[in-house]
Amino acid sequence: MTDAVVEEPAVLLAIDGPIATVTLNRPKSLNALDFVMGEALDAAIAAVAANPALRVMILGGAGRAFMGGGDLKVFHRDLAGAPATADALIKLFHRIIRGMRALPIPVVGATQGAVAGGGLGLAMATDLVIAADDAKFMPAYGAIGTSPDGGTSWSLTQLLGTRRAMATLMLGDMIDAPTALTLGMVNRVVPRAELAAEVLKVAQRLAAAAPGALAKAKMLVYAAATSTLDPHLEREHAGFRDSAGTADFREGITAFFERRPARFTGK
Repeated sequence: MTDAVVEEPAVLLAIDGPIATVTLNRPKSLNALDFVMGEALDAAIAAVAANPALRVMILGGAGRAFMGGGDLKVFHRDLAGAPATADALIKLFHRIIRGMRALPIPVVGATQGAVAGGGLGLAMATDLVIAADDAKFMPAYGAIGTSPDGGTSWSLTQLLGTRRAMATLMLGDMIDAPTALTLGMVNRVVPRAELAAEVLKVAQRLAAAAPGALAKAKMLVYAAATSTLDPHLEREHAGFRDSAGTADFREGITAFFERRPARFTGK
């Protein structure tokens, strides 16, 4: 009698107080996206969205890579059926991107090693990105003869501008972590050994902030990318006015005049 092989979950969800940590957990495959991992990631994001006690989400990858893109084995098994497979997998992946972007809480990406193809799109869809110094950001689509997915062409255009996004996606050159920082693709670069601690530090700062204010800031920043000034000023007006009626606003003002840190409750 042989022992049964126990499969590790494709995605891990851990909750510690107000912080949710979602970890892509296919390290032997560089966390490449297949249907199993996609469904698990979609479910994890839905669980985070349904938990009102959470104030921040960390998204990372187990092992030596954040995410090496889509799992090409999914397509290699049936090349003739690749269009239908791609249709189903990308619909799932885009549901993940939309679900994560729709979260009212900030999402912090923790990236190391390969951040390739769809992994690049997934990382760029987070709100803040902390990169290990060994992170390598690679479009990788041209190598397999396809165009981008996962919002990669949108996010890179927003972050880099048209010319740089065009060159990055068409030439497919690897962008190292220091260059990604210079280009504004990531917020910080830290030694690989310090990545987890730095990400947790940032998450703790976000968790201590007023959640309603962060949710409005997140909405405003993303709306600005496709808005003209006048309607955006109206959104800012409405956001500040609504915030001014909250207990968190009253606490923030009181704490300022009492010269102490504010204790926000999310009310």
